[in-house]
Amino acid sequence: MPKIEIRIEDNRMKKITLIPVLYINGINAAFSRGEQTAGETGALAEAYYNNGADGLLLIETATDDAGHDKSIGEMKEIVRHTELPLYTAGNLHRLEDVKKYTYTGAKKVFVNADDPEEMKLLQEATDRFGTDKVEAAFYEGRLVELGTDFDENMTALELYLDMARQDEGEEVRVYVTADVDTDFYAYKYALKESGYPTVTYESAVGWSEFKLNSDGMVPVIVQDYRTNEVLMLAYMNEAAFEETIRGGKMCYYSRSRQERWLKGETSGHYQYVKSLYLDCDNDTILAKVAQVGAACHTGARSCFFQTLLEKEGQTANPHKVFEDVYQVIADRKVHPKEGSYTNYLFDKGIDKILKKCGEEATEIVIAAKNPDPEEIKYEISDFLYHVMVLMVERGVTWEDITTELANR
Repeated sequence: MPKIEIRIEDNRMKKITLIPVLYINGINAAFSRGEQTAGETGALAEAYYNNGADGLLLIETATDDAGHDKSIGEMKEIVRHTELPLYTAGNLHRLEDVKKYTYTGAKKVFVNADDPEEMKLLQEATDRFGTDKVEAAFYEGRLVELGTDFDENMTALELYLDMARQDEGEEVRVYVTADVDTDFYAYKYALKESGYPTVTYESAVGWSEFKLNSDGMVPVIVQDYRTNEVLMLAYMNEAAFEETIRGGKMCYYSRSRQERWLKGETSGHYQYVKSLYLDCDNDTILAKVAQVGAACHTGARSCFFQTLLEKEGQTANPHKVFEDVYQVIADRKVHPKEGSYTNYLFDKGIDKILKKCGEEATEIVIAAKNPDPEEIKYEISDFLYHVMVLMVERGVTWEDITTELANR
């Protein structure tokens, strides 16, 4: 299936990236140092990512160990749950601080070039973690503000870029202060049209190569990009397709209203583009999106919630099997059932659950010595069940686990 690529335009010039800055203290963040909290850092990061930011610089301002540990934990969560490249800075007093930032999964740790005390760490930090992970950077006092006056801010940004090109490498990182609803795509396309290479969406297949239906449109099947759940079916004309590419949000053409339809424009249930694919006949698009809220106008998550026919049988989809068993275990914890072994484990508590996990792990080791694969299948299944009981007891989900694995 050919992909309508979300492709980086690269003409071998220096690439411009727009990186919003937040000042993090624990789980919350502000747009500037000393300002009141703007919101939870994770939610702000997700909004920036969906609106086209190229990364996120978190400058830590926590002044005590408890706040510092919470900030580190929040950074790890952002790396786990968004694809937004993370840059970190602030509160670097010793090599251990650099290590903690590095272990969050951040792409880079910045030593403040304006701070003599932090600069004393630079050589030791780069020797330990490498120059690809740690570098000196000027950031505070050199931010570009992106506000509502588009023309005025573009002029300021272009002037900044002209200066930045003189002393930066292949990537010119522009740190910006911006509201979470800032349309970074619009800024980047304006920069591109001014001759600056930026990270923009470009289709690998032009509209002229699509096979259109009798109405001059193509159907679009929409899936959740994480779970592959089918959410809805809609249609695009050329204008809707181009708006989707340029804006990063799914835009359709409503056949009933005979007008453009930006999904979420009135409801707030936007669909942020993650990837677009074209089928073998060039006549149907598959869109994988980050869905905000419900996809269906009825309020249902998916438009496909009415069962017409269903044949009973076991599913072979690992994700669904794990999730289904997990949900049964979670339901047992909330709604105990007499005689349930799962409830017996919950009633006995964490020590009993851990003991059973250890016993089942040992059974796997013993079974692995047996040439018959059936025994090891049975023991691994037993082990996974007990691990899921442990996960429910400690509030860990399969999404948490798969996200962690995907980031390794």
